[in-house]
Formats: sequence, C-alpha cells, structure tokens
Amino acid sequence: MFSSATYEKLGVFYIGKKVEESKDAPLLLNSSQLTTHAVILGMTGSGKTGLGIDILEDAAIDKIPALIIDPKGDMGNLLLTFPHLSKEEFLPWIDPQEAERANLTPEQFAEKTAKKWKDGLASWGEDSSRIANLKSSVEYAIYTPANSSGRPISILSSFSAPSPDLIKDEAALRDRVMTASSGLLTLVGINADPLKSREHILLSRILEDAWKSGKNLSLPDIINAIQKPSFDKVGVMDVDTFYPAKDRLELSMTLNNLLAAPGFSAWMEGEPLDIQRLLYTDEGKPRHSILSIAHLQDNERMFFVTLLLNEIVTWLRRQPGTTSLRALLYMDEIFGYFPPSSMPPSKMPMLTLLKQARAYGFGVILATQNPVDLDYKGLANCGLWFIGKLQTDRDRSRVIEGLQSGTNSTLAEKLKKCGSRIFLLHSIYEQEPILFETRWTLSYLRGPLTLPQIASLTPQIDKITAAVNQIPQAPSAPARTQKPIVIQDYEEYFVAKKNARGDVEYMPLLIGIAKIHYTSSKNNIDQWSNISLVAPFSADNREVDWGKGESMPDIFSLVSKEQPQDASFREIPSILKNFKDIQKDFQQYLYEFKTLDLLSYPELKMNASSDQTEGDFRAAVALKLREQRDVEVTSIREKYRAKIDTLKDKIDKAQTKVDKQQTQSWQNIFSSIISFLSTLLGAFMGRGMTKGTLNQAGTAMRRAGKIGQSREEVTYAEGSLEKLKQQQQELEDSMQTELSAIQQNVDPTALDIKKIPIAPKKSDISVQTIALVWWPAK
Repeated sequence: MFSSATYEKLGVFYIGKKVEESKDAPLLLNSSQLTTHAVILGMTGSGKTGLGIDILEDAAIDKIPALIIDPKGDMGNLLLTFPHLSKEEFLPWIDPQEAERANLTPEQFAEKTAKKWKDGLASWGEDSSRIANLKSSVEYAIYTPANSSGRPISILSSFSAPSPDLIKDEAALRDRVMTASSGLLTLVGINADPLKSREHILLSRILEDAWKSGKNLSLPDIINAIQKPSFDKVGVMDVDTFYPAKDRLELSMTLNNLLAAPGFSAWMEGEPLDIQRLLYTDEGKPRHSILSIAHLQDNERMFFVTLLLNEIVTWLRRQPGTTSLRALLYMDEIFGYFPPSSMPPSKMPMLTLLKQARAYGFGVILATQNPVDLDYKGLANCGLWFIGKLQTDRDRSRVIEGLQSGTNSTLAEKLKKCGSRIFLLHSIYEQEPILFETRWTLSYLRGPLTLPQIASLTPQIDKITAAVNQIPQAPSAPARTQKPIVIQDYEEYFVAKKNARGDVEYMPLLIGIAKIHYTSSKNNIDQWSNISLVAPFSADNREVDWGKGESMPDIFSLVSKEQPQDASFREIPSILKNFKDIQKDFQQYLYEFKTLDLLSYPELKMNASSDQTEGDFRAAVALKLREQRDVEVTSIREKYRAKIDTLKDKIDKAQTKVDKQQTQSWQNIFSSIISFLSTLLGAFMGRGMTKGTLNQAGTAMRRAGKIGQSREEVTYAEGSLEKLKQQQQELEDSMQTELSAIQQNVDPTALDIKKIPIAPKKSDISVQTIALVWWPAK
C-alpha cells in the first residue's frame, strides 16, 4: 500500500503499480507526456475503461479540463463518486438483478459494494479524502446531443464562419470545409467522395464562398444556397451543367426533410457547441464534459463527432502554444472513426489533432478493443501505448507491427502476461516497456448509464423559466385578457412560458440594447462592448428601474413576436409615451454605472483581452502559472537527477558486491563443513588419524577460520550499501522538500484577479434598441 505522499506529486498522475519490480513501486505518469497522445488497447474485461477513468480522475485532481466522447455510455461513471463511501450513496446505483443473483436484498448488496470499494481504495492508499478532492477540483457535466436527458447541446453555430486566421490558412480552411460537408452528407445517408461526388463538391463550394466572405450559415441557408448558388460556375463548368437544377432540388429536399423531421429540432436546442465553455465554467473552473452519444444512430454519431473535432481544431488554433498539458480529449471507443484504409469524415480532423495538438498542450487519448481496425500510420504520432489483454495472437502481432514495424520476442512475451487490469506501457519516454497493474478507481464503475440515469445526474434547467426567475417582479396589478395597445415607437416581443397550466399573466418590461466604446491609452484598451438589459418598471411606474435589470445577451433567442393565446396582460405605464426620455435615461444609467472592469493579474503582468470573459481570463492565468510550475519542477528534478543517477549506479555496484561477498561467504561455510565432515568420516571409516587425515583436518579448520573474515566483509559491504541508500533517500527527501515549496495546484477560481475600472465617455455610448417585452409573471 502506498501513502498519498508517495503518489500525490506535482504534475504526475497515479495510475497503478509496476508488477515486475522486486518491491512495489507506484507507476506515476508525467502529465506533460500526454501532450504526445496515448492509445489504450484491450478486449472486454481487460480493465480498459477503468484505466481511462484512472487517468481522467488524476487529470481532474490536477485541475486539467477534458472533453470525453462516450459512444458506449460508460464514462458517466465519472459522476458516481461517493465521498462517504456509504451504502446509502451506492444504493441508487446498484443493479437489483445483480443483487438478486447474489441472493441479497438491494440494501445488503449496496452495503457489500460500499465495503468492497472502501477496501479496494484502501489497498491502494486511497480514501474518501481523495474522492472529496476530486469532486471539488472540476465540474462534471454530461451532454446528450439531440436529447434533453443530459445537457442538450446546439449545433447551430457549427456552420458559422471560422476565425479570420483560419480563413487565411488555405490548408486549414480546406480541411474544415471538407469535413463539415462530409459530416452533413453522412447525416442524410450520403457517403460522398470529396473528389468525385458532385454533392460534396457543391456543398464544399457553398461553405467556402460563404466563409471566405465572413458569412455565417444555418441549415436553412445551406438548403436555399443549394437551389440558388451565389456562383455561376464550378471549376470551368456552369453550375447547371455540373449539377442540374432538378437534381439540386432533390438534394435540397433531402436536407429539408431532415430539418423538418420530428426530433431534429432537438439538435438546435441547448448550449452552443463552444469548446471553451465545454472546458471551463463561466467562473473559470475546469470542467470535464462528457459527450454521451450512445443514444444516437451511427450516422448521427459520426456527424456529431466530426463537428466536435472540427470545433476543437478551430479552437486550438486560437490558443497560444504551451509545453504544459492544457486539456485532454478522451474517446472511449474509436472503432470506426479512425480506420486504416477508408476515410470517414471524423478521420481528417482527428489526424490533424494527432499531428498538431501537441504544440498547444492538448493531449488526445484514444481507446478501443479492436486493434485490427486502426490506422497505425496515423497513430504513430502517439507517444504512449497502454496495451491490455488482447483477444487473439493476430491482435498482438498487429499491435507489435504497428509499434515498431517488426517482431520483438520480448515485447510479445510481455504482452502474453497482460490480464485483467494488467497493462503494458510502451512509451517513447522509457527504455523498456513497463508491465503494471491499474489502481482502484475513485469512481464507482457501475457500467453503461441509461438516459433516465443520466437525467438523474443532470440538473434540468429550462432556459426560459430560468430567465423568468431572474427578473424582479413588479407589484401585482389588475390584468385583462385584451392586450394594451403599444405606441409605434416600440418593437413588441413575447416570452412563451413552457409547461404553463391555465392562463399566464404577462407584465411589461423593457429591453435596452447599447454599444459602449471604452478607451484607455494607459492600459492599452480600445474596445466596444455590447450591453443587453431586461428591466422592470419602478414600483410607482414612474420610471424604468435599469438598476434592477438583468444582463441577457441572448434575449432574442427567448422571445418571439407571436402573441400567446389564453393570456392576460397588465397595463402599460404611461411613461412609455416618453420614448426619447427613456432612451436618455438608459444612456445616463450606462454612463454612470457601466464601467469596464479591466481584468488584470499583476504578478504576471497579464491583462484580459477585449474578447475574454473573466472565466476565460482566469483559465489563461492558471495555464501560465502551470507552465511556470512545470518549468520549476523540471528544473529541480534535473538538478537532482545527475546526483541520484550517480548514486543509483553506486548502489547497483554495491549491491553486486554484497551479493558476491554473500555468495563467497556461503561457499566458504559450505566448503569448510564438507571438508571437515569428510575428514571425520574418513577417520571413522577406519583410516584413523593418519598424517594425511590430520593435514585435511588442519585445512578444514583454516577454512573455517576464514568464515569469520568473510562475514566481516559481507557486513562491511552491507554497511556501505546502506549508507549509499541513505544518501539517496536524503537526496530524494531534499528534492521533495523543494518541490513541496512550489504551489501544488493552480485553482483558477481562487486567483486574486484585480479589476481596473475604465469609465466610458457619454459620447461613446450608442443606444441601439429600446423594445417592449411581455414577460410571464411568477
């Protein structure tokens, strides 16, 4: 058993213990090595998922964010962490049928499971405090595309124009256009060749032309563009010759049927597919986002994975380079997404990540139980291979060939030793492969989660209800079924309250939207900010209470111009007649209270950029501190490495000498005993004490006299060995003391971020919109 001091070290992940050592030694993986990516191979029952969870748990404890693609439903187990390790925590998650097969009640089985987990953790030097540390280090979230059981996620932005930098990169733009086109066509069942398929070529041209002009596209935009392209020629051919209008209508109808299909609207609902938001909360806390796709059809999975990988590539190219581990992408089953010969839409962006993500500190971990169906040329970019129990000799041979293009008997023999939870680590950072056993997971490995189980782990947030609850309520007033007439100066909007029972009473609020220009030559600031407020009227209805307004940048995604049926409406205040006065009051409020808080971290002389939220800035500062920490850790370890390596060489030589002295000592003892017994035996056999016998006896006695001398030499050699080991321990303790002085963990939410207020000029405030919105009263 290891103590936490043995494995809770800076920048390393505790994933198991070496099994070929004479003494138990923990296997600690340097986190920065994961920037060269990893592959986990193992048949069902090998412990492959457990190893993946081990790595992700330690990443979470080190506050490394992660995106986790979950095609099977197993990775939701990361949320099953029970700090008290009690039967009450386990009870909702045990399998009643498994309990029945064990002839136990669910309560008894839960108690047995809780004990099993507690004992299992204890056997690896882990306990409930490490679980508590895990739970507090990151936020966990399960996303379910096209389904509301987990957090829904919208693909609306997936066909938006990429950043200007990516558009300037012809190769990067071409890759994104190609994979976006392939993904969309896959969704409607068209397996298109990018070079031969006219559907693919036309769609790619539509996307490329729009994106190069900075235009965002939606699916309806794409459908219309197929019927009426903005260009006349494809290559040297007229559009109608290359792809006749009648055939284009058929393609647009296919996509339109998809858009109109029941259930497809679920793809448009939820949080945007925003990589920064998937990796960090608004407060800057690292997040492990599990993208659960087990409920989707194969073509839908391919479509979503392709979009996600494209978004990751685009996001990465906006990040500064780093040698520290910034974030992880983990995919629990890559079978079908990275095959050796065919080119599914997911393969190109995955290959791009494997080749380029290292420069940005982004690690990719891919797991599969089907080693034969992998593109080993592409996976040659992976520096770490975790190989577990494989099904056949063919699988083992394929892995060996993929690793080194040849046969290695030692590697083959070691692979045969792999079993349940026993893996072979083949690393570019190690001289020899390492056989190890995976540690006990902190998370309860219950197995694949169902959609209802995912729903029970996910706070169900109705976006509109949440928005309604944000707004302070005005005092109740008489309402009528006839909506009051609003003067023409105001645009008028309505919020439809979901799941409403009976009549809904609506109250009038105002939407205020403005642009503010902030400038400061001292702080090198020149930026525009958009302000969107939804505000109530004062209690006496004599003014708009902008101070109680709520910031709602996405307000127009919540409202429509369609008036709800069976509703009653409160009267509108008479001050609405003074439209220009309300505009001036809004501008005055912004001038007095909407200063720009420039985020700053003086210790590193870092200021937030104009497009960074506080959470994003905290994450950026935390990464910079992690980089500094990693440099310091590496420097300290390098300082001690030569001395420790020299001592290890001396210890090896001293151990060899001890072994040799012990062998000689035992040989002297054995030889003396044999010689002496032979002499006695000769005397007893009738020869008597002849001169020869006396000489033999004398020789035996002299040998016996050397035994003491041999033992002294052994004792001296053992003492020298012990001193060397003590020196090594003192060096390692000294190194650990210096390492401990470095900040253990960088928590973005705990950083002391300063805010420098920058006030706008009144002339730099432009009121864009004042509109009336009918809001559901609580």
